[in-house]
Amino acid sequence: MKEKSLLIQLQGDNPILRIINFMLENKGLDITKKDIINGAGISRAALFKYWKDIEKFGIVRLTRKFGKTKLYALNSENGIVKRLIDLELELIKNAMDTQYDLKTGKIR
Repeated sequence: MKEKSLLIQLQGDNPILRIINFMLENKGLDITKKDIINGAGISRAALFKYWKDIEKFGIVRLTRKFGKTKLYALNSENGIVKRLIDLELELIKNAMDTQYDLKTGKIR
């Protein structure tokens, strides 16, 4: 079983956070909805239940279309996304600080 991300550990494990977390982990990449379903470990129904909200709040943006396939990417220009990235970085920093003591060079 994959270890839960720090964001999910803090905010709770639910489909919308799994989607956002997957997009954060893959920022800069163009991703299909099928990739999101597989990568986030959610059902197709869960994705479609929350997708409109993800788009409404500007978390993702449509990057390309070819045929019926649409590719999406994390919208890193969005204020909410910027704050989520800052939160993720702070959580990582906090986890590293509590596990690695810079003074002694030992893991706590």
